[in-house]
Amino acid sequence: MTTHQYLIFQTTAGFCGIAWNEVGITRFQLPTKSADSTEKLLLRRLSEAEPGTPPAEVLEAVDAVKRYFAGEEVDFSRVKIDLEGQDDFFKQIYAAARRIGWGHTTTYGAIARELGAGPEAARDVGQAMAKNPVALIIPCHRVLAAGGKIGGFSAPGGSTSKTRMLELEGVRLTPPEPAQQSLGF
Repeated sequence: MTTHQYLIFQTTAGFCGIAWNEVGITRFQLPTKSADSTEKLLLRRLSEAEPGTPPAEVLEAVDAVKRYFAGEEVDFSRVKIDLEGQDDFFKQIYAAARRIGWGHTTTYGAIARELGAGPEAARDVGQAMAKNPVALIIPCHRVLAAGGKIGGFSAPGGSTSKTRMLELEGVRLTPPEPAQQSLGF
């Protein structure tokens, strides 16, 4: 059986959790307001994990997460992850999502098309995003519903958190303010 270790750490957005094994990062928990709630959410899906001292690669990912939530442009595409146990199609979806760079978005349907699947596969993409074990590292927040709508987000705070993360990257989903002011009559 693979041994999983984890670390709970603080960012400017709250407390995050990260779990890893000898292959790579296996879980990432987006911020909550307390270390206890983050730990509970992380362990809900990885109950056998134990607190541990992260190796250098995991510490680099922790540092990158802290910089991300401080507003710095960060690329997580090279962070080593372990998706063992994931469906092969989900692994393809996750690989496609990892190619979405800082400040960019795509849709569930666009990822399905990119993978050569029909429009019905957009639901599979949505399910993969909802079950993403390493949110942020696989940037599911950058995948939107049809028409560029926010869609769902299963992390703490739901779609509000998704919107805030996108805004952190300079992505505005609301219409811009009018350039010209109304005359008021």
